[in-house]
Amino acid sequence: MLACSKGFVDIVPLLQKCPYININQQDNDGNTALMMAAQAGHITIVNYLLNYYPALEVDQRDPRGLTALMKAAVQGRRDCVTALLLAGADLQAVDAVKGKTAREWATFTGRFETTVRIRTLLRRPRAEQFAAQYRPEWPALAALVAKALSPKSRSERLSEKIRSIFTFNIPRDPKEDGVLDHMVRMTTSLASPFVATACQTVCPDSPPEVGKRRLSVPEILGRHVPDEGDASETRSAGGSSCNGHAVSDVFPGEPLPKIKVSKASGSPAGEKKPRVKDKHLLQPPQWRYKMLKEEKKAAEEAKTGEKKKKKKKKG
Repeated sequence: MLACSKGFVDIVPLLQKCPYININQQDNDGNTALMMAAQAGHITIVNYLLNYYPALEVDQRDPRGLTALMKAAVQGRRDCVTALLLAGADLQAVDAVKGKTAREWATFTGRFETTVRIRTLLRRPRAEQFAAQYRPEWPALAALVAKALSPKSRSERLSEKIRSIFTFNIPRDPKEDGVLDHMVRMTTSLASPFVATACQTVCPDSPPEVGKRRLSVPEILGRHVPDEGDASETRSAGGSSCNGHAVSDVFPGEPLPKIKVSKASGSPAGEKKPRVKDKHLLQPPQWRYKMLKEEKKAAEEAKTGEKKKKKKKKG
């Protein structure tokens, strides 16, 4: 949790090698590691948790009913919101206090850019360019070429020339499904001619989609050994497959050892063991103001003790 909240990108992959780590563990406030990374905006860590932890609960809630998606939307972390939505986070889930969805929380807190990102994802929820069947062809190109090559009369050419002279080019947002959208999809497509290196996704027939749970890398490669109470086994019981490998296969594995927690029998429950100072260990620094404070306190205690002794003698 500390590594995810502070953004320690180098430590989180190392913790993934710990065999008995509970990625869904909650702190006293009900936050999980995913919630902390999402609301802090650490997109690299969020993507790593979503891709390499099969037992990760994306829609786990805190005591107020908030999910990682809602907390990322409240903080305006639009990249984390995108990653969570494409990993299967529930956009329709509402919290128990206000009854708002993640999109409503983003609007309520004034996160305009996050609201626009959610609206854009819902308008095109499936990343088609990452599928093997996608072909980077612009549907509007044929009509535009035909219109440009069609013969024009003299009056049409004159009107276009006058219109071009008196038209002011004002910067505008790119058009929906326009040339910029086409260039982005074409350059990021697997079948793009601009891709210099041959590449292939792990799931070419199952591109990312809003609301669809994306399988983790250990599940795809068949290296995940689901436990008896593992939530990922329940989620993958529908029999979805990727690259011809069934996800619902259960591989045999040894059960995790159960650790019994008991009190130490050597000392009573309320007794504190005194610390033993070791001269070979680094000792904390002694601050000047603390030393003066302790000397003043000792002098006052000695003065009070002398007064008590004098009173006893007089009595």
